[in-house]
Amino acid sequence: MPTTTAAAPRTLLARWHDYRLGALSDDLIAAVIVTILLVPQSLAYAMLAGLPPVVGVMASLLPIVAYAAFGSSSSLAVGPVAVLAMMTAQAVGGVAAAHQITPHLAALVLALEMAAVFLIAALFRLETLAALLGTPVLHGFITGAALVIAIGQLPALLGVQAGGSTVVALWQSLAGASHPLPHATTALIGVLALALMWALRRHGSPVLQGLGFRPRTAQLLARTAPIVVVAAAIAWVAGFPHLNEGVALSGGISLGEGLAFPMPWTAPLPVWRELLAPAVLLGLVAYVESLAVAEALGARRGEKVSPRRELFGLAAANAAASVSGGMPVTGGFARSIVNFDAGARTRMAGVWTALFLALAIALLGDVLHYLPRAVLAATIVVAVLSLVDFAPFVLAWRYSRTEFALMLMVAVLTLTVGVKEALLAGVVGAVGLLLQRTARPHWTEVGRLAGTDVFRNVNRFEVETLPEVLSIRVDESLVFTNSRWISETLSSALARRPNLRHVVLMMSGVNGIDLTGLEVLMQLDRELRAKGLQLHFSELKGPVRDRLDRTGVTAWLSGRIFMTQAEAFNTLARNCCSAH
Repeated sequence: MPTTTAAAPRTLLARWHDYRLGALSDDLIAAVIVTILLVPQSLAYAMLAGLPPVVGVMASLLPIVAYAAFGSSSSLAVGPVAVLAMMTAQAVGGVAAAHQITPHLAALVLALEMAAVFLIAALFRLETLAALLGTPVLHGFITGAALVIAIGQLPALLGVQAGGSTVVALWQSLAGASHPLPHATTALIGVLALALMWALRRHGSPVLQGLGFRPRTAQLLARTAPIVVVAAAIAWVAGFPHLNEGVALSGGISLGEGLAFPMPWTAPLPVWRELLAPAVLLGLVAYVESLAVAEALGARRGEKVSPRRELFGLAAANAAASVSGGMPVTGGFARSIVNFDAGARTRMAGVWTALFLALAIALLGDVLHYLPRAVLAATIVVAVLSLVDFAPFVLAWRYSRTEFALMLMVAVLTLTVGVKEALLAGVVGAVGLLLQRTARPHWTEVGRLAGTDVFRNVNRFEVETLPEVLSIRVDESLVFTNSRWISETLSSALARRPNLRHVVLMMSGVNGIDLTGLEVLMQLDRELRAKGLQLHFSELKGPVRDRLDRTGVTAWLSGRIFMTQAEAFNTLARNCCSAH
């Protein structure tokens, strides 16, 4: 069957001819639909980050265009996202207060430093560092962060003067509040908005399909349902102002206001130093989230996503956010899914989205003055609760209790201590688990299945063994963390086999041997030679054999190197028989 190779992603300009021929209408439709989603989302995530609402809008304009020019995914939609907004709030709040600058200026510095982090990672091909946030850490963090964000919106949803970046801090704030009771009108608006958004998202698509809409259309309309609630809330507040006294409003938004911002390089030098570590942490989270979304959508479309180009795309997007008055951005799950389902064909869909969003704000900016902050809080809650998924916890509990413990630890720390501490603990824990696994790698004595050249665990299968030959299959690379385990393991095995003459290390599972591993193997050979035994290797992989050859392995190894374990078994069996 012929195979096909995915073509390398082309630049936006290289696709222009194809774009003109067939994709314009699809991209325009997708842009309109995504714009409808972005209006409330942009305002909500700016509020979550503790920044003026217009900042969220600015972060959804030029960054989209910048990513379109340098990114690799045709479906990914970049902009502010909930988890990144929360991390931004935690990163810039204390720094801004300490140096007497606005949180907005600190956010601009943070975005520019993130751009530098992405650029350096791309230039030095460090995209593999995303592996530091493995599945247990990522699932635990996202679940914990989503719960923190949702719970943290309760004060705005109910009209309570309280706040905090963790559940503990929020509880302490509520306990010390002078007026801890909800504002009745705000709570009514917030709860109704939350209920309506949840119902529309959960049941909107089936209802619309029952009314005759196509499944795809019904799904898209359901996902953009928040704009219906936003419009209704604005109409209610604007139409009955006397009934809504004391309700906190978002305030009017204008692009002119969005352009009146300080440049990041006006911030004091200590601000740059203090935000560097958060920039690295946010960059890691942003890259992992963005790449996961891009690859998932790319797989559905048969599109190859370049991890390195994604770094360049995110670098350009965050640099654009910094110099245009925005906030840190990444590829968002919700907006990317809507963009994909709406039929976006190329990255030009993002450019059209930015244009339509600018037009929407220019035309409707004053109208948004009447938007209650409780509705924005409801928008955030509905968006982040879709990220809460306990299925990975159940799977981890069944598959690996240690990884379940790591996942749970990260989630609990995110809820109670803070994002930075949770992620750092997660990375340290993941590295610790890796070292634990490699320090005591799996190994087993193997024998031959009768009538075959297949070798299996002697404790699991009825196999043939030779009394003078000990065959050990090593299922892990031999590195500094585990190399000395070999001597310890073999010492106990040799004590139980007084008639041994040969030891064969079956190396089919060994992908690498570092210098420590080499020295341990050489020492093991010397010890076995002193006892009158020979050490043999079998099934060495090519790169491993090449490196051993450079050490002159045939000169220091007392035994032989066999191509297969079957060859070793048959050869040593003949030698043992001839010796008798």
